[in-house]
Amino acid sequence: MTVQSEAIAQGIILTDEAAGKVKALLEQEGRTDLRLRVAVQPGGCSGLRYQLFFDERELDGDQVSEFGGVEVVTDRMSAPYLIGATIDFVDTIEKQGFTIDNPNATGSCACGDSFN
Repeated sequence: MTVQSEAIAQGIILTDEAAGKVKALLEQEGRTDLRLRVAVQPGGCSGLRYQLFFDERELDGDQVSEFGGVEVVTDRMSAPYLIGATIDFVDTIEKQGFTIDNPNATGSCACGDSFN
């Protein structure tokens, strides 16, 4: 896992692998106005759930960082939950997808879909 050192002030870190996958997905969409939005929402077994999606909106208080040409946006309510969180992309036989390693999560449910 290679970590980009840009925009650590925001708190989220996007690895080179994750940035590459996001960039490939954006190219498939054929849109240049989309950014990766990372949010924390109430829900799941443990109380909070991550949401990663493409978004063209600019909300008041958004924090924007760039990793390898990919803009990552976090709203002001989610930002404190994501300080120091690393987003990676894994592609192995056992698992494929984005993973989030968050030092602020004190626990998670058995399925791993939510945290507290």
